[in-house]
Amino acid sequence: MRTLFDNIPLEQMNTSMTINATAPWLLSLYIAVAEEQGADVSKLQGTVQNDIIKEYLSRGTYICPPKPSLRMITDVAAYTREHLPKWNPMNVCSYHLQEAGATPEEELAFALATATAVLDDLKGKVPEEHFPAMVGRISFFVNAGIRFVTEMCKMRAFVELWDEICAERYGVEDPKFRRFRYGVQVNSLGLTEQQPENNVYRILIEMLAVTLSKNARARAVQLPAWNEALGLPRPWDQQWSLRMQQIMAFETDLLEYDDLFDGNPAVDRKVAALKEGARAELAQIDSMGGAVEAIEYMKSRLVDSNAERIMGIEDGGTTVVGVNRYQEAEESPLTAGDEAIMVADKDAEADQLARLATWKDARDDTAVQKALEAVRQAAATGTNIMIPSIEAAKVGVTTGEWGDVVRAAFGQYRAPTGVSKNPSNRTEGLEEIRAQVDAVSDKLGRRLKFLVGKPGLDGHSNGAEQIAARARDCGMDITYEGIRLTPDEIVTAAKAEEAHVVGLSILSGSHIPLIGELMEKMRAEGLGHIPVVVGGIIPEDDADRLRAMGVAKVYTPKDFELNRIMIDLVGLVDAAPLAAE
Repeated sequence: MRTLFDNIPLEQMNTSMTINATAPWLLSLYIAVAEEQGADVSKLQGTVQNDIIKEYLSRGTYICPPKPSLRMITDVAAYTREHLPKWNPMNVCSYHLQEAGATPEEELAFALATATAVLDDLKGKVPEEHFPAMVGRISFFVNAGIRFVTEMCKMRAFVELWDEICAERYGVEDPKFRRFRYGVQVNSLGLTEQQPENNVYRILIEMLAVTLSKNARARAVQLPAWNEALGLPRPWDQQWSLRMQQIMAFETDLLEYDDLFDGNPAVDRKVAALKEGARAELAQIDSMGGAVEAIEYMKSRLVDSNAERIMGIEDGGTTVVGVNRYQEAEESPLTAGDEAIMVADKDAEADQLARLATWKDARDDTAVQKALEAVRQAAATGTNIMIPSIEAAKVGVTTGEWGDVVRAAFGQYRAPTGVSKNPSNRTEGLEEIRAQVDAVSDKLGRRLKFLVGKPGLDGHSNGAEQIAARARDCGMDITYEGIRLTPDEIVTAAKAEEAHVVGLSILSGSHIPLIGELMEKMRAEGLGHIPVVVGGIIPEDDADRLRAMGVAKVYTPKDFELNRIMIDLVGLVDAAPLAAE
C-alpha cells in the first residue's frame, strides 16, 4: 500500500477499492499509510466495496461464513462513521449477479436484500441519530446489459425502490440520504470471442442505458475492453473504452437535458413490472430471514436463470450476432499478430515473493505477533475488528497473516454451488444425448461419472456450474464441489469418486501451471487413463500446450453449445481405455 500510493497525497484523493472479504484489512492498510503521510484521517474520501453476500452468490472471493463476515462489514461501517465520515463503507455490488445470470428482477431484489441485511445489522452499532446519514453512505455498483430499454428501466426501478425502502423500512426523512448513488461497469458476460470487434457497439449501447435517463444516471462509469473474451486487454484497448466515455461526455449534448423518459407510458409500465417482480423476490427473501439466510436459495435461482439464458442462445431464441446468427465474417486485422492481447509477466510472482521475504525480514517480529494476538482477541470478543487491524498494518503484518487469524477465528466457508444433484425440468431436447449417456453407462456397468473442478484462486464459477448442471440434465452422475480446489483435492476426488471424465474450469490465466501439475498427479495416482477436458479464456498457443500435456479437449467462450460439449464427453468416455484391474 505504501508503494502504491508513494507521492500521492491521500488526503486529497478519492480512492475506490473493489475489495470484499479483506475489506477491513485493506482499509486498515490505507489508513496506516495516510497517517504515515501526516494526513487528517477524517478527511479521507473513498469507498470499499465490502459486499460479501454477492461473493457467496457469484464472485467467489470469500473466506469466512456469512454471519461473522456480516459482522466485519458493519464493523467497517461503524468505524468509518466515527473516524472517516466522508468514506463510503459499502458498495452493494449487483454487477456480478447479472454476470452469473440474474434476471433484472433478481438483480434488483438480491442487491436490495443485501443492503437491508447490512443496514439491519448496523442499526445496533451506531447511535440512532446518526443512522440516517449512514444509510446515505451506502452506494451501489451495478451492471448494464444489452437490452437497452430494460436496463434503463431497471435503473429507474432501483432508484424508486431504494427511496421506498429507506423511507418505509428505516424512516429516513432527508431525501438526500435516500438517494440511490451508483457506479456501473457495463456487461462483460455478453462480450463475444467470435467477431470481437462487435463488442464495441455492445459496450456503447450498454453505457447509454445508464447515462441517458437523468433521474437514474450513474455517478461513475467504467467500460470493459472490446477484446476481454480473448485475453487481457492492452493499454490501447483500454484507451478505446475511455475515449468512448469522453466523446459522449464532451462532444455530444446527451447530458445537457432533463430526463428524456419522464412521462413515457411504455417506460412507466416496464418500471412498474420490474418493481413488482423485485418486490415478490424481496418478500420471498424476507420470509426466509433475510439475505444471509437465503444465500442457498438465491444461488440456486442464479444458476437456473443462467441456464435459461444459455439455452436461449443455443436454441436460437436469443440472437447473438456473430455467435448464433450472422456468423460469416471477414478476418479482423484487430486480432492479428502475436501482440493482439497482453501477456502477464511470468517473473511477477517470483519478484513479489522475494519482496515479501525482504519485508518480513525488516520488521519487528515481536510487535507483529502482539498485533496479531490483538486481532485474534477482537475477533473473539466482538471488539470492532478495525481497531487492532490498523495497528497491525502499522507494524507490518501481511495480508496473508491477517487472513490466517480471521480464518482461524471465524472458520472457513464453502458456499453453496447452486447445482442440485436432481435433474431440472430443462431436459426437453436432450433425449438423444441422454440415450447416449444411458448406452455408455450400460457398457460401464454404472452411471457415467463426471467430476467438475475449479482449481486455483479464480472465483468465477458460472461456466463450471452450467457445465455441471447440463451434464446432470443429460443423465450423468456429477460431482461438483465448488471453487478453489487444489490439484491434490481434485485428483483425490477423481480417485474416490471413480470418475470417468474430469472437467476443469480456469478463468484466472493460470491454466498452464495448474493443469501441468494436475496431469502429473493424475498419472502418478494411476489415473492417466481418465480423459481431462479444460475450459476458460485460453489463447490457442496455450491450448496447444495443454493438449501436448495430455488434455483431451480445450473449450473457450466460442464453444457456447453445451450439448456439443456433452456429446464430446460421452465420446471421450466411450473411447477411453478401462483402468487396469
